[in-house]
Amino acid sequence: MSARFGSLPSARRVVLTAALAVAAVGCGGAPHEVLVSAAASLRPAIEEIGGAYRASGGDAVLVNTASSSSLARQIVAGAPVDLFISADERQMDAVEAAGRVAAGTRVVLLSNQLAVVAPADAPARLDSLDGLVEADVRRIGIGEPTAVPAGVYARELLTAKGLWERLQPKMVPGGSVETVLAAAGSGNVDVAFVYLTDAKRSRRVRTLLVVGVDEGPRIVYPAAVLVGGRNEAGARRFLEYLTRQGRAVFSRHGFGTP
Repeated sequence: MSARFGSLPSARRVVLTAALAVAAVGCGGAPHEVLVSAAASLRPAIEEIGGAYRASGGDAVLVNTASSSSLARQIVAGAPVDLFISADERQMDAVEAAGRVAAGTRVVLLSNQLAVVAPADAPARLDSLDGLVEADVRRIGIGEPTAVPAGVYARELLTAKGLWERLQPKMVPGGSVETVLAAAGSGNVDVAFVYLTDAKRSRRVRTLLVVGVDEGPRIVYPAAVLVGGRNEAGARRFLEYLTRQGRAVFSRHGFGTP
């Protein structure tokens, strides 16, 4: 699996990057800001909810999105993040093991499903996952299968189906699900594993197959307030907002409720 997406165009970023976010907080950011590190697949929804929260009189929400594994490493290393939303339990477990999760605040916020997509103008068809072994499927986009949750989930699925070893030479890993989605949209891969929510929001890809909830791995998004940030009280308020008023927005973006 030597091919990577390093030279491929990345998805548009309108969020605060990790470096800028940490710099802003470290240089005396406003105490009424909540710094949220969220899985890349949450970007459109969390930005919309953050804007609505601010408009309702809540704190300003600064959103930093990347792969959950990258965000977890930043947090474990001491990044002053207030709220973490991961795309899998394993990355949240690592943050909790490092002592960064505020007691009693961890919740399972959302659920999702895997989908296989192709470039919107591609003639590809896929009746089942077995079709991925066909010769016309040469390059399969996937999140880094040892770290990026979407890739980890896809690998678990393909392993359970007895397909992982056969398909591994075709795999083109990416550093986040947004990178994988961009690769599919630009035609740099023939098909790609992304979340159903990503497939729904992109006009540059076409959904070939949706993995049923009962067929695929359990995909959940845990959220937790973190200790060591600058605004723990604000993070608690925003998490409460996400679990209540934010539900309708998450649902509109295609996320499920566990």
